[in-house]
Amino acid sequence: MNEQQVHEIVKQVIAKMQLTDVPEQLGVFTDMNKAIDAAKEAQKTVRNMTMDAREKVIANIRKKTVENAETLARMAVEETGMGNVGHKILKHHLVAEKTPGTEDITTEAWSGDRGLTLVERGPFGVIGAITPCTNPSETVICNTIGMFAGGNTVVFNCHPAAVKTSNFAVDMINRASLEAGGPANIAVSMVKPTMESSAIMLKHKDIHLIAATGGPGVVTTVLSSGKRGIGAGAGNPPALVDETADVRAAAEHIVNGCTFDNNLPCIAEKEVVAVSSVIDELMHYMIEEQGCYLASKEVQDKLTATVLTPKGLNRKCVGRSAKALLAMVGIDVPDNIRCIIFEGEKEHPLIAEELMMPILGVVRAKDFEDALEKAVWLEHGNRHSAHIHSKNVDHLTKYAKAMDTAILVKNAPSYAALGFGGESICTFTIASRTGEGLTSAKTFTKARRCVMGDSLCIR
Repeated sequence: MNEQQVHEIVKQVIAKMQLTDVPEQLGVFTDMNKAIDAAKEAQKTVRNMTMDAREKVIANIRKKTVENAETLARMAVEETGMGNVGHKILKHHLVAEKTPGTEDITTEAWSGDRGLTLVERGPFGVIGAITPCTNPSETVICNTIGMFAGGNTVVFNCHPAAVKTSNFAVDMINRASLEAGGPANIAVSMVKPTMESSAIMLKHKDIHLIAATGGPGVVTTVLSSGKRGIGAGAGNPPALVDETADVRAAAEHIVNGCTFDNNLPCIAEKEVVAVSSVIDELMHYMIEEQGCYLASKEVQDKLTATVLTPKGLNRKCVGRSAKALLAMVGIDVPDNIRCIIFEGEKEHPLIAEELMMPILGVVRAKDFEDALEKAVWLEHGNRHSAHIHSKNVDHLTKYAKAMDTAILVKNAPSYAALGFGGESICTFTIASRTGEGLTSAKTFTKARRCVMGDSLCIR
């Protein structure tokens, strides 16, 4: 036996050792049909679990999410190259603490001369879900908590660019369920998700509801599937600042929201429209107090050529820090620079396009009416999210009616809408296109009416 043969045998032995050292991931399958079958079998158990039993499982999922928050955050940044580890840790704590569970499932009842009626919430069964690479584990955890609380199980076709992170979350969820007395496979996913596996899920007879979190193309595909669909699509949220605003606070809120996780959240401020009387003051505070870099025309042109391609966004730029983006165009800045700003017309490509990067164009408006018109144009009819900084109640009201978005944040950072520093639930599936808004456990249930004639009315 020569040296080369010995080397090959050693390689094979090491490979086998490594394979056996890797624990099997619960709920992660190589075949979509088998994944759906497993979720269907698990749902038979889930639908018969009491609310208390479901809540015990959810409580353990929350606990495991907090325990693994840093691991999941680091995995996502390493795998996708996008976002900020510290902010992603905060997002995992947020999803663990503020995603509604079984308390969101309520019963309506009324009685009259002819008896009693109950309207209860029941499960769809097995739900199909498509998740993004921007919030890969957060979306998996958030969706699972809400869907499971309603008595469902879920089949994920995760984004291929973040499949390791998403599958780690699926495995964690199933182990948490088993520890708390629930079944395995309450959430399932694919080792290698593909367009083909997605197509199988969309067409499968045992999938009765599809929830898609992603870009407009993904949502359109889901809504064309012939099944009930919940679509969380794109947004280009403007932040309007009028002459009555606390301009200093507005600068802080806008930059904090825009730079959170390097602008990956779909609700984050993507551009600013400010009335002429306050725009210079606003930009002053952004630069002097909030760590913003003022991009010259030359830098704007270089950034445009770098972050936008003929096919759309340069994926290597999405979710990158301001420092990293500027380095791509040959500019070195201190670590405290967290946002790139400039003044431009609303049609500027870095303003009109949803970038998901900490690049914030500021559009000048003559007055509130002009600002409102420009903000409506910039939101592009997505009806997703919009933000405003104003102390004028009439302006706040008019803006809310004109934008007609699923989310509207007034005088706070955008992330207040998800319960981070604001009074709200947490969700990572915001169904603007199909009208459900911030999804929660109740969203993933169907109404069932039970009528008792001429009985149980005791008034």
